[in-house]
Amino acid sequence: MSDDSLIIYEEEIQRIDSLLTKLLKGAEAKCALLVDKDGHLITRQGFTHSLDTTALAALLAGAFASTKEIARLVGETEFSVLFHQGKKDHIHMSIVGERSILVVIFDDRTTIGMVRLYAKETADELAKVFSSLNDRPQHDGPEVPADFADSAGEKLDDIFQD
Repeated sequence: MSDDSLIIYEEEIQRIDSLLTKLLKGAEAKCALLVDKDGHLITRQGFTHSLDTTALAALLAGAFASTKEIARLVGETEFSVLFHQGKKDHIHMSIVGERSILVVIFDDRTTIGMVRLYAKETADELAKVFSSLNDRPQHDGPEVPADFADSAGEKLDDIFQD
């Protein structure tokens, strides 16, 4: 398994979803997405049914990748927070750990300050979740007994000898 891959189980997704829901309530935002830096949607919460979240996740990751290069050109390692302001809706993006992006979409019912505050708290909690994932032993699949191949071979021989 490569060092960049990460397996997230259902209980971790539920914890992440709970954190995103808390963020949405506190910041009074419309929706939140957690995206990996490769552009894959990890999870989402809130009012997302009118959004193409798959395309949005890929484009947001691309925006962060291009911004990282801009940061390098001006002497920074990266910009950890991005903000896009629209006429009605706004997007706040922040890096979580080494491989994820927290995206919050909100409108004028709240302020950028509230979103930044709750996004920062949520990013810190998400980083703890990801840290615990990294500490968990990772393997490629279910544990298989050492004598599995021999046992399976014997059973197959029994089936096909008759």
